[in-house]
Amino acid sequence: MGKVEGQGESWHGHVTTVSVASEFSGNKSAKKLMNLLEDISDKIDKAYFVDLFVRASNTPAIKMYEKLGYIVYRRVIRYYSAKEGGLGELKLLSRDVEKKSVVPLNQPITLKFKYVFLD
Repeated sequence: MGKVEGQGESWHGHVTTVSVASEFSGNKSAKKLMNLLEDISDKIDKAYFVDLFVRASNTPAIKMYEKLGYIVYRRVIRYYSAKEGGLGELKLLSRDVEKKSVVPLNQPITLKFKYVFLD
């Protein structure tokens, strides 16, 4: 699941979640979903980049994103829980010719929002 958001040069595709049923694990479904979101963000929505967050402990996902051309541009403290942080990853698209979207942060950040789930 993904979306396109932002304004101006921060107009980008955002990967909200990638989930593949265990019986389809290993058949490159996640890669195909990622490629589809990237293509739509690039060719239809004319976004500058695609970004996502991934658990710092999710090594298989991090390796997949790396193979797809994503780079880690920031670490986010306690993104997933009080104990687990996340990595912000980004992949430039064809519109960002000057590579302005890559602004790595040298130190971890803490996001200033919280999710509220209602029953």
